[in-house]
Amino acid sequence: MVNTFWPPAIASFLACLVTTIGIYVISKYRKWGEKHITYFMCFAAGVLISVSFIHIIPKSFEISELAPTFLLVGFLLLRVFSELMKGASSTEKKAMGIIPTVGIALHSFVDGIIYSVAFTVSTLTGILAATGMVLHEFPEGVVTFLFLIEGGFERKKSLLYAFLAAAISTPLGMLVSYPFISSLEGPALGMLLALSAGALVYVGACHLLPEAEKERKRYSLLALGLGVLVAIMIVLAKG
Repeated sequence: MVNTFWPPAIASFLACLVTTIGIYVISKYRKWGEKHITYFMCFAAGVLISVSFIHIIPKSFEISELAPTFLLVGFLLLRVFSELMKGASSTEKKAMGIIPTVGIALHSFVDGIIYSVAFTVSTLTGILAATGMVLHEFPEGVVTFLFLIEGGFERKKSLLYAFLAAAISTPLGMLVSYPFISSLEGPALGMLLALSAGALVYVGACHLLPEAEKERKRYSLLALGLGVLVAIMIVLAKG
């Protein structure tokens, strides 16, 4: 059996690095980060949504008959969790920083699991999933830091907590899940892949794009289109 450990490990640590860069940039160059974050969000959304629909979802349907159900479950789980986080974050000032950060930490941990699943299915599936996911890590690092700052945490603590929640949690999720995921085959793997696809669609369509639309930047649609184009080009190059 081919050793599939290193591709998801490298991808998850790359995601950690990109998130860390996002945290550093927004802490040092706050105005620049806030000015361009919309374009990162749109580009990442374009990749994530396209990758899910043109490759990951069809692949999961091939592997498991229950994939459509798990696709829906993956989407709804992230939707419900997002609503719970929004409802809980309307309390006191500290909670407005802590609770969304905990939500991001759990989401980043799940990202690590998705890396394990995607690369176990195939290298192409892993590359496609990782491309969109790594690209969305930069704005995620930025947003996490801003949540903590707005929650009243000082800069040094915001840097540390943002790194622990949004960055290092991704490779941790991959390392914890890999021994279990790598042993799966057939329908079970297809169901997990569909679950992951549902989560990716939610992140792109219901998290990144709505946030980007709030800013209404001039070239947002272009950034989204470039993300779609990149996803298509990767599929065609590997097809």
